[in-house]
Amino acid sequence: MRRLSGRFRSALIIGLQGIRARKLRTLLSMVSLFLGVLAVVVVQAGASIADRALLSDIELTSAVDGTTIISMGMEPKGTAIVTDTVAGRSDAVAMLNVSATIGEPNVAPVNPGAAPFGEDWGGGMVCYGNGPCEPADVLPKGQAIEVRLTAMTADVRPFRPLRPQTGQWLDFTTVPAMAPRLIVNLEAAKGFAQYKVPAEMRIGGGSTNITPQFVGVVDDGDSQPRAYVRLDELTTWLSGAGLAGPAMNGDMQVLVAPGSPVQQVLATKLKGAGLDSYAETVNAREQLEGELKLLRLVFLAMAGLVLLIGVAGILNVGLATVGERVEEFALRRAVGTPRLLLAGIVLAETLLTGLFTAAAAIGLSAVGLKAVSALLGDSEPFLRDLQFPWEAGLAGIIAGLVAGVLGGFIPALRAAGIPIATVMRA
Repeated sequence: MRRLSGRFRSALIIGLQGIRARKLRTLLSMVSLFLGVLAVVVVQAGASIADRALLSDIELTSAVDGTTIISMGMEPKGTAIVTDTVAGRSDAVAMLNVSATIGEPNVAPVNPGAAPFGEDWGGGMVCYGNGPCEPADVLPKGQAIEVRLTAMTADVRPFRPLRPQTGQWLDFTTVPAMAPRLIVNLEAAKGFAQYKVPAEMRIGGGSTNITPQFVGVVDDGDSQPRAYVRLDELTTWLSGAGLAGPAMNGDMQVLVAPGSPVQQVLATKLKGAGLDSYAETVNAREQLEGELKLLRLVFLAMAGLVLLIGVAGILNVGLATVGERVEEFALRRAVGTPRLLLAGIVLAETLLTGLFTAAAAIGLSAVGLKAVSALLGDSEPFLRDLQFPWEAGLAGIIAGLVAGVLGGFIPALRAAGIPIATVMRA
């Protein structure tokens, strides 16, 4: 073991001396290999970023991985069971989704059915207090906007990381306000900027018009205009049973954290009440794994071709270097240097060149990633506070070592095969 360790150390030292003696040639080898190693690092880093971006979009519109989503229709008995079960809990949040119109009363909204602005979904219903509902297209056009209103029992952001844009998020630790505070999404904010509507809100067949407070804007990934409100502020004006009325066009979701007992308790209560519900666990990473793996393999294959070009460059330089050092290697053989050590000297030079190139490629990629995060982090939230993935660094080191071995193997064999008689001819 000591002998092998000594040979390895000798090969490493002589290899470093060879690199110092031929700086320009080493630099040319690094240049030819740099793009290949950089391509491998960039592909690996890009795959990690793409993974993060796809998961970020899914978490925004659905929920974080592992969350169980319980969906059901809204009716008074089920709504009471859900709100009582999740009240005061941090491991579950209920979201009651209803239709609401903000603006002038007794007019058709500019976007019937809470359609995105600029699109015509047609239809839409307008209800008057406890009276009948009428199709929106028979009412006169006016300054009113229809939104999907999501009433929450608690902060939904641990389950759906909504991205704040302006203003502030709802504070669930304070006393409920008499005028419900609304957070609107980007599509709703666009509509309120385009149409000047009165701050008067009607929900389905509710008999009372509400004056809301607009306190912030979030990006929730939804193409429909949507607003978020605390359930306890909304029920100050409209009871939970009233929210579950047939004129509300509502549905309900419960987001449950992994390992929470709420799912089993809620399922038992709903089944006992004869109510149907549907539960689904978000598993986006597993579903996207095949797609991401295929994408990564395709780009790694392209990066491998670029890397082979770099290997060819190292091989060419290595063969030329061995040809120039024939007398040196023959003399070393004459004084008793083993063939294995000669091969190790050449291979050490190419391996060190590959490692130096990998370090340069990893450093440049890390700096570039920081710059991208700083420049685009505000416009693309998934790029904010982006850290250089360790998988990309490891891939760069492996690529550098593999390139060093492939590029130095043949020159090392040639150096080991130089006969002692060569020194006599010199």
